[in-house]
Amino acid sequence: MTHGRGRRGQGRGAGREQEKLRRKELADRKQRILTHGTPSVTSGIADAIVTKVENVFFLTDPTGCVPIAAGHGLGLYYHDCRYLRGYEVLLGKDQPTVLAATTDEVGRSAVLELANPDLRLARGRLVPRETVGIRWTRTIHGDTPGLDDVLELRNLGLEPITLPLTLMFDARFEDIFAVRGLFLRPLGIRHAPRWSRRSLTLSYDGRDHCRRTLAIAFSRAPQRHSAQTARFAIHLPPRRAVTLGVTMRIDERTASPVAGGQRVSTRAHSTHQAARRRAFAQGPRTTVTSDNALLDSVLERSFADLRVLRSSISGDEYYAAGVPWFATLFGRDAAITAIQMLAYAPRVAEQTARLLALYQARETNQWRDEQPGKILHSIRVGEMARLDLIPHTPYYGAVDATPLFLILIARHALWTGDLSLFNELRENIELALTWMADGADSNGDGYIDYLSTSEHGLINQGWKDSGDAIVTASGKLASPPIALAEVQGYAFLARILIADLYERAGDTTRATTLRADADALRGRFERDFWLPSLGCYALALERDDRPLEVVTSNAGQVLWSHIAKPARARRVAKRMMAPDMFSGWGIRTLSTRERRFNPVGYHLGTVWPHDNALIATGFRHYGLDAAARRVFDGLLRTAAFFGSYRLPEVFAGFSTGEFQTPVRYPVACHPQAWAAGAVPYLLGALLGLEPDGFAGHLRVVRPTLPDGVNRIDLHNLPVGKSRISIRFTRVTPQRVDVDLLSASGTVELVVEERA
Repeated sequence: MTHGRGRRGQGRGAGREQEKLRRKELADRKQRILTHGTPSVTSGIADAIVTKVENVFFLTDPTGCVPIAAGHGLGLYYHDCRYLRGYEVLLGKDQPTVLAATTDEVGRSAVLELANPDLRLARGRLVPRETVGIRWTRTIHGDTPGLDDVLELRNLGLEPITLPLTLMFDARFEDIFAVRGLFLRPLGIRHAPRWSRRSLTLSYDGRDHCRRTLAIAFSRAPQRHSAQTARFAIHLPPRRAVTLGVTMRIDERTASPVAGGQRVSTRAHSTHQAARRRAFAQGPRTTVTSDNALLDSVLERSFADLRVLRSSISGDEYYAAGVPWFATLFGRDAAITAIQMLAYAPRVAEQTARLLALYQARETNQWRDEQPGKILHSIRVGEMARLDLIPHTPYYGAVDATPLFLILIARHALWTGDLSLFNELRENIELALTWMADGADSNGDGYIDYLSTSEHGLINQGWKDSGDAIVTASGKLASPPIALAEVQGYAFLARILIADLYERAGDTTRATTLRADADALRGRFERDFWLPSLGCYALALERDDRPLEVVTSNAGQVLWSHIAKPARARRVAKRMMAPDMFSGWGIRTLSTRERRFNPVGYHLGTVWPHDNALIATGFRHYGLDAAARRVFDGLLRTAAFFGSYRLPEVFAGFSTGEFQTPVRYPVACHPQAWAAGAVPYLLGALLGLEPDGFAGHLRVVRPTLPDGVNRIDLHNLPVGKSRISIRFTRVTPQRVDVDLLSASGTVELVVEERA
């Protein structure tokens, strides 16, 4: 059933007003805003301190503050709204000096140690620097959304001090898309600040009939206040400490339904759902240790970032794509990250698959690029989504999320040895397979392609989804419908893996059909996508099945899906590791020889860790171990140059010969889920981990250790219903011994040295 733009029922007058508003607001809207493309915000993200619990997250600069000035992405966010865009603490007229800052392993709290600069008080008295110490403790809350700040002010001198302390706030209640540069004027009404003796209330009535409130309370009354500023004069006896508490609480109250119809409920979860979350959080954790300090530090940061990004909807957990721009459910990102983490946290894969099935499309809706069977691109719950000014309610402009959903289910079954999830989601699986075979092919050539039907949908609908990502050899934008190379590989792998599950479930007829479809796809793909002159596969087929003769990392991802013939896979790997593609830090998204190469183009020459991890895992499948190790080494060395050993979402495509450190991409997300999962996932591929939970086996196939690493221990690795701990030890440059340390249940370790 076709619903066009899918407007919900509403009064005739309200409908006209809503449509008039939508047309006015969308008149100058630009395609890039709806993509993962470059936001207009250009500062503040790279060095941010990130604290997050569930759907509440707070980004500050290294001082713990958020600049009052505009032009940054820092602030306090909840449900796609930036509640607080400014929060500064001043001693006199100056900011404190930062001595140290840290967050806990789950990102729930942060502690900063600050000190005063040289401070001139009344009557010319000078308080020398570092006479006052400040221990600033921050805790984020998800159940009652907001945060608690405690500032412990310590007089380390021998004379009493009356400390002038100013706290300044700036609440604008901006939708996340407004922060990124869209709809710069408020849609609703921001009310004047309201003060009582110890509290400040800031509120906003959205055009979506939702009142959003930020209540700020202080443990002591300020001596003076004005607008959004509180001024204190705190008496500090010598060698004594005084505390000031600041609490912020977010409240949302919807007066009436709105057009657009968001599907995500923001109500409290039920008791059994909360229990399921606790079970996930408290279950045994896989740990990895090695004799290499850098590797251990990168892995520790990776797992910590993924714990920070853990979010939930209706009790089911998933990894939010990235902070701050993509802190929500993205189908592609959630599926890939869950696949990356299967060896470490299989429960999140199960819950992610359920969520993706929950939002699977069941109708045709052009406004949302929706077709029955598709897995969502993303969902938003802010004011603009509730007003239907953007189609993310949810939006379905992703052609790769659906096969990735199937791959996730199948890989989960191999790790757990359990068909329960497959049986539970059998209807969703069939819908996805039907879409891949029918709805995904707009021109009947047998390939999954995309051509947006939405008035304001994404131009590009693979993982490189910025508006200028898919180009021809001449540098022009490709013409849709576009069939991406790696997506055909995903479709091939999804059919092969799901066929195995159908066979295990006793449906050999369905399994045979899927395998035949996969074989036919492989034949077409090798015929239509291979470019002998370039030594790799075409980026895509554009309109009229014209191949895009451009060397990109997409060809490398083809190897991850195993669709490539071995001889061609070796040629592709050689092409990916040539200097125009491999920067020394990683494989670029686009060759330096291509007309549109740009080392800081979002998808036109940058390096993406998750992209590299998938490519190098494909190298391993074809026995190209040396190339896989080089990619791993590049990522590991890159992480060493970023704060806290955190791999960013993306970094610039300059080579190691041009700069001795990797060059930052200005507005990359930190942390980003699939970037955090890249090193753990690729490490598992290097170690040769191939589970067969149904047989109770963990096969270790042709293990190889990263350069500079001589020992790795994996503890509590889940296989089937068992757990296993194993050690990898380098004996010679070419030989790695594998030893069983412990095992629970009936799991068996099988080491294979096949070529």
